[in-house]
Amino acid sequence: MVLSDLLTEDLIIPDLKGSTRDEVMEELVDRLQRAGALRNREEYVKALYEREEQGTTGIGFGIAIPHGKSAGVIEPRVAFGRKPEGIDWNSMDGEKAKLIFMIAVPEEQAGNEHLKILQALSRKLMDDSFRDSLLHAKTKDEIVSLIQTM
Repeated sequence: MVLSDLLTEDLIIPDLKGSTRDEVMEELVDRLQRAGALRNREEYVKALYEREEQGTTGIGFGIAIPHGKSAGVIEPRVAFGRKPEGIDWNSMDGEKAKLIFMIAVPEEQAGNEHLKILQALSRKLMDDSFRDSLLHAKTKDEIVSLIQTM
């Protein structure tokens, strides 16, 4: 699994408009829907919020990784959005989320695929310089290039 196959240019929002967790989640879900990754938006959104209720997906270091496993998802995809001033995501370390990766996985592929995506993201996002580069990339092309190294 190569992350850049799941997180394509059409799924990147360099400047999220939302100012709350819910607004940002809607923006990212919209991208997944426009990219054809969802067969049932409401089912997927329900799975996202059920997961958030289990515990925050704000993992710290300015990162949130909301994710949902749902029959409403056609194929595994990842959407990415950036909010330099941050969003309150109830993160474990109290920091606002600036880099948000939303994972969508079909329910039937939930186990392995979901964990592989989380591992690939987490491994790279623990690198301070990578996070900083992603946060300060000037263009969408720069963001795409960084994601291709994941």
